[in-house]
Amino acid sequence: MCTIEKRGSLFILTLTGDGDEHRLNPTLIASIRSCLAQAGSEATRGAALITVSQGKFFSNGFDLNWAQAAGSKSAAADRLLHMVDLFKPVVADLMALRMPTIAAVTGHAAAAGVMLAMSHDYVLMRGDRGVMYMSELDIGMTLPDYFTALVRAKVADPAARRDVLLRAVRVRGEEAVAMGLVQSAHGGSEETVEAAVRLGEELGRRRWDGEVYGEIRKALYPELCGVLGLAANAVTPRL
Repeated sequence: MCTIEKRGSLFILTLTGDGDEHRLNPTLIASIRSCLAQAGSEATRGAALITVSQGKFFSNGFDLNWAQAAGSKSAAADRLLHMVDLFKPVVADLMALRMPTIAAVTGHAAAAGVMLAMSHDYVLMRGDRGVMYMSELDIGMTLPDYFTALVRAKVADPAARRDVLLRAVRVRGEEAVAMGLVQSAHGGSEETVEAAVRLGEELGRRRWDGEVYGEIRKALYPELCGVLGLAANAVTPRL
């Protein structure tokens, strides 16, 4: 599950449970969407969202155990496709959210967990432990169209995209910075969250119009937003 807490102008979305891998299943996905909706409805100028997690994992991707618990291979495949469909609006929600967004990746992020992080405007990662790992090639799964569109939108270097998706490399903090997967790496979990809060406060002091911010973000990533079904709209200037 997750919680949302407002601290001044910052919304802190926390994936809860120290012993949890924060696997994305229908329950957690619905909880994340509810928290994002709450942040969006309560946002004012200067708001920013920071997503953090408890425990050793940021998110270990889709809940494959939940899928396999369906019994037959066909039923498990149906459950997996259901999670793929349910998660797409989470990415859309983050791309449309009317405030800056920051992911503080303080643990392992795999597959859809990497996509959750990359859906934010900024990704900060701890440098002492934890990896980002797109595992689909290793486990024999193809990628949804919005996954590849998100990687193309957020990772500028073709060689980095190749290594992440076609070599399934496990990337640690400093290497992730060099590859352009994250903006910065920090000493540990606490330092990473503190850096995310500082960044959120810095962005918040600009007191941007959230509607304008969200529309510019959508216009910046036209391919991704097209796949997500998001259209950028002009905003009447408020002079």
